[in-house]
Amino acid sequence: MRLCVFRHGIAIDRMDPACPADPERMLTPRGIEKTRLAARGLARLGVEAEAIYASPYRRARETAELACEALPLAPIEIRETDTLLPFADGRDFLKLLARDMPDSALCAGHRPHMDDLIAAALGLDRPFCTLKKAGAALIEWSPRMRGELLWLVQPKALRDLGGAS
Repeated sequence: MRLCVFRHGIAIDRMDPACPADPERMLTPRGIEKTRLAARGLARLGVEAEAIYASPYRRARETAELACEALPLAPIEIRETDTLLPFADGRDFLKLLARDMPDSALCAGHRPHMDDLIAAALGLDRPFCTLKKAGAALIEWSPRMRGELLWLVQPKALRDLGGAS
């Protein structure tokens, strides 16, 4: 299966007096636009998703929705899962994925979890990379073997691809 790991976009600053509780922190208008372009970049790279998963936190859900808009998908329901919360164990999400076994999937979540998830999918004990906001990685993964990192793209490159005509 191909798994696209997509970190959420720019959210309202925790120090902003208007900032709600962490689970309700939303993407900023700038974050929405940048994430939309990054999601279009994913489409230009040929990302497909038979299943889409998101952390239940609002900013991750919004990121998954922007991916749904950008990718050439049949109508798909975003599945929220606590296994994508910021400090969840990446192996728990992989167990969920092994049960569902779609041919392709996209997950939207947070740091440090996205970095841990990439490492776990590759059979590593600790992260070796840091996804920036609205950055993504594509992994060829199977529950029976270590995954293979196909690419890791920083958000600016995704936005450049997404804005290209």
